[in-house]
Amino acid sequence: MRRVLWIIGVLGVLMIAAPFALGFPSKADHGQAMLDNFHPLMQQANVDKTAAYYNDVFVPLGAVVPAMSQENVTKFNTYLAGIKGMQTDSAKLVPGLAQALNMSPEQVQQFLATNYPAMSQMLASLPQMSADFGSLLGVMSKNVAIFQQVPAGLKHYEPLVSTMQANVGNYNSADSLPNFRLFTWFFVIPGLLMFGLAGWGLFFSGQHRLAFFHHHPHAPIPGGVH
Repeated sequence: MRRVLWIIGVLGVLMIAAPFALGFPSKADHGQAMLDNFHPLMQQANVDKTAAYYNDVFVPLGAVVPAMSQENVTKFNTYLAGIKGMQTDSAKLVPGLAQALNMSPEQVQQFLATNYPAMSQMLASLPQMSADFGSLLGVMSKNVAIFQQVPAGLKHYEPLVSTMQANVGNYNSADSLPNFRLFTWFFVIPGLLMFGLAGWGLFFSGQHRLAFFHHHPHAPIPGGVH
């Protein structure tokens, strides 16, 4: 019986010491912190929104990548140079026509507006067109390198989105467990009980043996030499 009690006591000590030796308190704290931090991210509504942004917003950006190339920026800059050239020429057009047609510049502008309204409107819009197109090309030029990374970025984040979608249920199951910070005590408390039970049994077993020898001083020791 005492041997069994000793074994129980040793097991109790091991259960108390093992969690601390394995770093359970710190690891459990980190695990619980991770679950808490991921809780809002791994809710079904948020995962659905993340997947929608990825599939409906970011994936279509992949189709824009060919347009956002340095080759196109260079080509569009030539168009911008043409617009600026037209703007310069248009400033000479009205006075030249006025002289050739023996009309005043105001009469030429009225003539163009009446007979060629689209051209007249385009000529009047050339300064704004040049400014707007220049701003667009400036944005394109600054972001060519970024857009070249879009395909690789989409490929990188696709497993993340699909993994989130596939693991909502698994996360909720893990999150429903008792707080991880309690796991250490799941070992320590039973270990203390086992150690206390063994100690209590050994103590009273020893008291019983002392009482026995006190009342039977000449009794043979079990297993001793006769």
